[in-house]
Amino acid sequence: MPRTPFPKQLSSQIAFDTARTILDGFDKHYRLFRAASQAARQHFEQADWRVGQAAARERIGFYDTRVAECVQILRDEYAPGDLSGEVWREVKLHYIGLLIDHKQPELAEIFFNSVCCKILQRAYFHNDFIFVRPAVSTDYLDTDEPAPTYRVYYPGADGLRYTLRRVVTNFQLRCPFADLERDVALVEQRLQRLLGGDRYPNFQIQILASLFYRNKGAYIVGKIVNGVHEIPLALPILHDGGKGLYIDAVLADSDLLAMLFSFTRAYFMVDMEVPSAYVQFLRSLLPAKPRSEIYTILGLQKMGKALFYRDFLRHLRHSSDRIDSAPGIRGLVMVVFALPSFPYVFKVIKDSFPPPKDTTPALVEQKYLLVKYHDRVGRLADTLEYSSVAFPRARFSAALLAELKRVAASAVEEDGDEIVIRHLYIERRMTPLNIFLADAERRGDHAALTHGIVEYGNAIKDLIGANIFPGDMLYKNFGVTRHGRVVFYDYDEIEYISDCRFRAIPAPHNEEDEMAAEPWYPIARNDVFPEQFDAFLLGNPRIREIFMQHHAELLDYRYWQRHRQRILDGHLNDVFPYPQHLRLKHDPAVALAPAYPLTGVPQ
Repeated sequence: MPRTPFPKQLSSQIAFDTARTILDGFDKHYRLFRAASQAARQHFEQADWRVGQAAARERIGFYDTRVAECVQILRDEYAPGDLSGEVWREVKLHYIGLLIDHKQPELAEIFFNSVCCKILQRAYFHNDFIFVRPAVSTDYLDTDEPAPTYRVYYPGADGLRYTLRRVVTNFQLRCPFADLERDVALVEQRLQRLLGGDRYPNFQIQILASLFYRNKGAYIVGKIVNGVHEIPLALPILHDGGKGLYIDAVLADSDLLAMLFSFTRAYFMVDMEVPSAYVQFLRSLLPAKPRSEIYTILGLQKMGKALFYRDFLRHLRHSSDRIDSAPGIRGLVMVVFALPSFPYVFKVIKDSFPPPKDTTPALVEQKYLLVKYHDRVGRLADTLEYSSVAFPRARFSAALLAELKRVAASAVEEDGDEIVIRHLYIERRMTPLNIFLADAERRGDHAALTHGIVEYGNAIKDLIGANIFPGDMLYKNFGVTRHGRVVFYDYDEIEYISDCRFRAIPAPHNEEDEMAAEPWYPIARNDVFPEQFDAFLLGNPRIREIFMQHHAELLDYRYWQRHRQRILDGHLNDVFPYPQHLRLKHDPAVALAPAYPLTGVPQ
């Protein structure tokens, strides 16, 4: 195929060809990304959960694979001297020109950065060579496909129930509903309660054009616009065995939508020609959630990481507090530090670990990668992983900098006025559960203490259902989110439930066995004795009473064995990212009033 000639005002054919190669690499990536997201519909319709889960995991690796392919093409095509600094400046200018009328320009810019950073040295990581700031605006960008980003429905003429039926049937799922009339009547009833009698002249329902797929569910996502009020709306659609589909709940609250789009959940599979339009719409539902998190939960993690880092740099410029050790008990594996004014923590793996830790930095990295690819079921914090992150040296406390140099020297580089962390994890900051429980006890707040322990046990049970054994189950390794959910965030001892062997402690043969300092029975590396949890978790009598009332079965090895066998038998648990009491199945039986006729009285 003949090469496209470069624009005459620029002088390098190599620069233009390089820009074209990088954009071709991105276009291939996003074409495959969309194909995987489109396939999620078929997996849902066929209730093929295992294949859907595998496809979601595989999609996570698409980006790095395409970047590596693109880098290899450029290295095969050009000698290192061909891509000089002057040429790279032109590459970027050509690339900006190629992004005119592109539907994913912000993602293509980040792909460009990823390729460049594999080839260039860190000294070139500034706006002349890569996109430190976006160059192409995504404002007012929308799809050219037949359907726009979202559809608008006006219930005034046809009535709310008929409109809700249209909302659902317009997605044309290829499997029937068990009783769609019942479902839309229940949804209508919930929304009538929410709206009361108020209907303003521009009363409308806006629904995103693609369904959101995750786990065993498909989600209709949109909002109700009623005068100046906007109400978020999500309708989960599930399979009812062989009976057909049903609408499971009505989520019509910003906090509920925030839980649905939480950083503790697996990424959605959703087909988007113009992702920025989806993000802009979702931000109107979730104004407190940064764009970086929305891109990430849509499966566009690299864009999320780039936006997060831009937000962090901006925060550094507009703040003056010191970076210091994070509150809580010091860990044996990580150095954890934070900027008090910034709602995240930074984690660096230590060079070596004292006993009783029996692992290596490489194994710890593998554990964090396991969580990245696993379904987090609302109980594992997503982690952003970065290389070569520069911090202003002046912002570090002297004690923290000394600690980093002492225990993580291989990860720390001093470069003039900057401290460069070679490998860094960043997580949403949460209140450590041990601090939450101690504070509840100090205040005599029995309700908070009960909530913390009940949520702790629920978190462990949800992880069991997802085939995850936390390993180190001490309270300090769990955090409490702003929504009050308990989430696990220390992954160095995490294991698959299916790889563990849950046992009862054998009875001692004699008094010498019972008094021995060491166990009198053999213990394999993957052996777990749940009855031992009592000794190191339930020393506080108030906590023990609450735990035994709600979660005593967690001390019984047979409980763990039963769930392990279910996993080995191929059972996949249901995951509900919303409270059980909101499920429509839990509504008391209601007499469903007839819907208004299609041309009847407006509702």
